[in-house]
Amino acid sequence: MQSILLLAPFLTPVLGGTYSLSSNIVGQGFYDAFNFEAIPDPTAGRVNYVDQATAVADNLTYASDNTFIMRADFTTVISDSSSTGRNSVRIRTNAAYTTHAAVFDIAHMPQGCGTWPAVWETNEGDWPAGGEVDIVEGVNNQGTDQITLHTSPGCTMPASGRQQTGTVVSTDCNTADNGNQGCAVTSTAASSFGPTFNADGGGWYAIERTDTFINVWFWSRSAGGVPADVSAPGSSVDTSTWGTPTANFPNTSCDIEEFFNANNIIINLTFCGDWAGAVYGSSGCPSSCNDYVDQNPSAFVDAYFQFNSINVYT
Repeated sequence: MQSILLLAPFLTPVLGGTYSLSSNIVGQGFYDAFNFEAIPDPTAGRVNYVDQATAVADNLTYASDNTFIMRADFTTVISDSSSTGRNSVRIRTNAAYTTHAAVFDIAHMPQGCGTWPAVWETNEGDWPAGGEVDIVEGVNNQGTDQITLHTSPGCTMPASGRQQTGTVVSTDCNTADNGNQGCAVTSTAASSFGPTFNADGGGWYAIERTDTFINVWFWSRSAGGVPADVSAPGSSVDTSTWGTPTANFPNTSCDIEEFFNANNIIINLTFCGDWAGAVYGSSGCPSSCNDYVDQNPSAFVDAYFQFNSINVYT
């Protein structure tokens, strides 16, 4: 680790590139681009992921010409102790990506005690060997977004010297270490997650993945200086104009090409579980996490994603 720290001040700048539009996912297009995963929650959440037919019938997903909403049930008291939890949605793209850029235009994200929403990329069939990038993630209304890599053993990140605006939380990406904390960076923007994000009308998240680095950006809807190809997407993007990323993961001590396979985009909302449940007691939320989620459906009226679009460029 000391050798990594010694190299950190000499990290070379990362340069962006130009990418052409591969997928423009808007409104009803989410149903074509994504597969609904009615699976047991891998993070031990208090959740029951439903299939597409159930999600549509129960109005847990809704699409118009320019909006896609996915949410959790907010009307049912969970009284069956054998239940896996509150009905919710988990979707995964049919397409998988290696080198690419993607822009997520999100107007609203799930909020509330016990919630654990995420937008991320991984290869489920080969996890953790295929790698994982958490682009949007947080729990229990935490103030800022946490951006994290999870990998098989051998991938670490420098503790300093990276070109990013976010704050390094951890540097070991190995899922087998530190309770699968991964190598994490938190945004310094209060509007990057939860109620503050929603109060500002949402914003844009973007990822660029190459064989030499992975970068993630965030721009609030209320902020100035949002790149034109992010706020008004077209046939291509030039990431070199996007400025300093929120999180920069270089290949200094992690061979990106080795540790990351072709990954799908996953969007999900779970409750409690390995992270939200583990820190629930210190979050200022009432009761216990599982009991709160079971007994207070009206608390999840605002537990929904609203996407204006996802644009993927390769």
